[in-house]
Amino acid sequence: MNTHSTDRIEKQVLLKAPVKRVWRALTDAEEFGSWFGVKLTGSFAPGAEISGPITYPGYEHLTMYITIEKIVPERLFSWRWRPNAIDPNKDYSAEPTTLVVFELQEAPGGTLVKLTESGFDKLPAERREQAYRGNEGGWEQQMVNIEQHVSKTT
Repeated sequence: MNTHSTDRIEKQVLLKAPVKRVWRALTDAEEFGSWFGVKLTGSFAPGAEISGPITYPGYEHLTMYITIEKIVPERLFSWRWRPNAIDPNKDYSAEPTTLVVFELQEAPGGTLVKLTESGFDKLPAERREQAYRGNEGGWEQQMVNIEQHVSKTT
């Protein structure tokens, strides 16, 4: 049976840090930006629309836009965005968004972070596969980035 879905990406990582520390890395906009590779302005709150220039090498010409969905302190943080919107000359504003959800659980030795991004099947057909593939690899790297971040900061 094929359990691979083209609609959702799922990743998880065990971080050797307490939930409180991981939560701050995810939900403090400045700290989030330092490991994610973006300089966001504003603060995370449900309904907030946050944006800022991407600082990740090779993508500095782009701006990241996210809309915060839900915040359940030290348990769940989610937002919506337009994945792989990397052509600065294209207007992506009419496209559907995907939902990014971080779930935190205490685990032996630290905090289990589960990431899910869903909604790829609603994207325009010509962008769907590239957006999925780009974010699949992107989230793989971001799990490494947050792990390194929380292990070297307090």
